[in-house]
Amino acid sequence: MTTVMVVNPASDNGRTARGWPEISRRAGELGLDPQVRLTERPEHAVELTSAALREGARLVIAVGGDGTVSEVVNGFFDGQTAISPTAELAVVCRGSGCDFIRSFGISKRTDRALAVAAGGAVRTIDVGIVTYTDHDGNVATRRFANVASAGMTGIAADRANRSSKRFGATVAFAWAGLTTLVGYHNGRVAVDIDERHLDLVSNNVIVANCSHWAGGMRILPMAEPDDGLLDVLVWGDVSKADLVRTLPRLYRGTHITHPKADISRASRVRVRPEATLPIEVDGEVVGTTPATFELQPHALRLRIPAT
Repeated sequence: MTTVMVVNPASDNGRTARGWPEISRRAGELGLDPQVRLTERPEHAVELTSAALREGARLVIAVGGDGTVSEVVNGFFDGQTAISPTAELAVVCRGSGCDFIRSFGISKRTDRALAVAAGGAVRTIDVGIVTYTDHDGNVATRRFANVASAGMTGIAADRANRSSKRFGATVAFAWAGLTTLVGYHNGRVAVDIDERHLDLVSNNVIVANCSHWAGGMRILPMAEPDDGLLDVLVWGDVSKADLVRTLPRLYRGTHITHPKADISRASRVRVRPEATLPIEVDGEVVGTTPATFELQPHALRLRIPAT
């Protein structure tokens, strides 16, 4: 099997670049002999993955954070079509958040993640698709492996990504969220969740394929990445003080009983706010509303722990 390792050397605050000799040595001990391709700029992992699959790669190992994983997942597809439907993805998380792997029991420890890449089981999972307006004003489409959102979280994610994460993603995202909240004002949003229509003042619309997000929040704890449905959280007109009080519940997943949390499952979600909102995809701000979130069921083969 041809194996390609797509590595973001800047991940883990640059420690991936410094630790690369040890990662390579451990991969060799496990029988992995990958062709290594290093990213050099944003979106480069998409290009590297696409090229690797077209050249016959059967296993692509993403080495980096959730943003790198998201780019690699996008590289598996050309439009609506998988470039190589039987190819598999493995993840060696070297980021600060590592939210995607939490849903699958993949370890944050590099040696254990490499062992899964070398001999794990395979789970076929769904992949989300969001259509939005990009930064140049054009209609664009992007896939998400984990979670996407429209609202306050886009501003918070951008702030967290521009800040230091030396104290970890949980602290970075929590601080970014709290500082964003100070100046944020909820706005009126029309949300179509399949055939159900909501028109309300909202803080955020969160659409999930997996359960964890923003450095460990169990944002939609019942989300299953292979059930053929998106899990949806529409935060209503929740106050700043209430959100601060609710923050610890987000990490436990108990916020879903909050009276202003509308929880549902759907195959299609459309968000049309009165004022433009940022679109966040797997922790990265990619553009703005209006946006439509959909699902491509059973679209990606992922290596997970054999147990």
